[in-house]
This record gives sequence, C-alpha cells and structure tokens, in this order.
Amino acid sequence: MSDAPLMPMATAVWLVENTTLTFKQIAKFCKLHEVEIQGIADGEVAKGIMAYNPIISGQLTREEIEQSSKDENRDLQIKNADIEISSIDKTIKKYVPLSKRQDKPDSALWIIRQHSLLKDSQIAKLVGITKNSVTSIRNKSHWNYNNLNPKDPVAMGIFSQKDLIEAIEKAERRIKKLKKEKEKEKNKIKQAN
Repeated sequence: MSDAPLMPMATAVWLVENTTLTFKQIAKFCKLHEVEIQGIADGEVAKGIMAYNPIISGQLTREEIEQSSKDENRDLQIKNADIEISSIDKTIKKYVPLSKRQDKPDSALWIIRQHSLLKDSQIAKLVGITKNSVTSIRNKSHWNYNNLNPKDPVAMGIFSQKDLIEAIEKAERRIKKLKKEKEKEKNKIKQAN
C-alpha cells in the first residue's frame, strides 16, 4: 500500500479547512507541492473538490493531527491499516440474452419435474422468473405450457450445480422441520387424550 492518502487533493482541502497544520506538513502528507497547498488555502486551486476527512476513513487520528499541530517540524504519519477486501464471490446478475430467456420456463418445468420438493419461490429465484410464472407452470395454466420442453438449466448455464444443490438441501431441511412439528402436534394431541 502506498504511503499517500486516498484522494490526496480532497484530503489536503479538508486539512487546510479543519486544522492548524502548516502548508509544508500538509504538502508532505498529501504528496503535493507546498504551492498547491497555498493555492488551496487562497481558494485558487481545487475549487470544486469536496473535502475528504482522513479521520473518518481511518488514515489519520485526531491525536496525530494534534501532535503535528503543536510541533511544526513533525510530519503527519499515515495510519497503515490495510483495508480488508472480502474474496467471497458475490453473485452478480448477468445479462441474459433473449435466446436464453425463452429457455427459462423450460428450465422451471424441468426443476418442477425433477425436484418437486422445491418451493415455487426457490425455483423462481434459481431460474430468474417470477413466482407466478412458476406457479402457473406447476398448475399447467402457463400461457405456453403445451410448447414447453423440460431442459436442464445447469447444462444450459442458467445457474450452477452448486446453486441447485444448496436449494435442494434447504428444501430438505424445511421438510424435515415440518415433519418434526407435525410429530410434536400429534404427540400433544395424544397426551391431551
């Protein structure tokens, strides 16, 4: 990581407006020229730039600024707290071409036939169509039901095998939970009699 602050010009604007640091200290910290800092203070440079607070962003502390304000020869030290960027894959909805969009009802029909334990909302989320469309396909009332051909959505690249397995596992957990609740209710009824 560089030892220059994020958005050095905006940071310099904030430091000029909100601190009693010397132009030399601000210039050294922001990796700018002292004349540029003088221009910021005079209002000739960085007219439209919004001030950026380095304290909120974690690049400086209030104590660091106070110590450097008291001693003109002390340079500001940037706080090197590396920003952690998560490496978790985020699902980004990609553009689906028209040719694949008409395959979505076919995919929903395939899932309904192969994995009937999935709820309509789960199928809709996987395939990328509305819950009402899935319900109409399940009830055979879809406007184009007679022309639908079940097609494997994983093979067509609509979603991954991992997504399908996760949805199936979730549905199985839901079914097990419902069975346990029904058993508890039956036991309560037996105990009451």
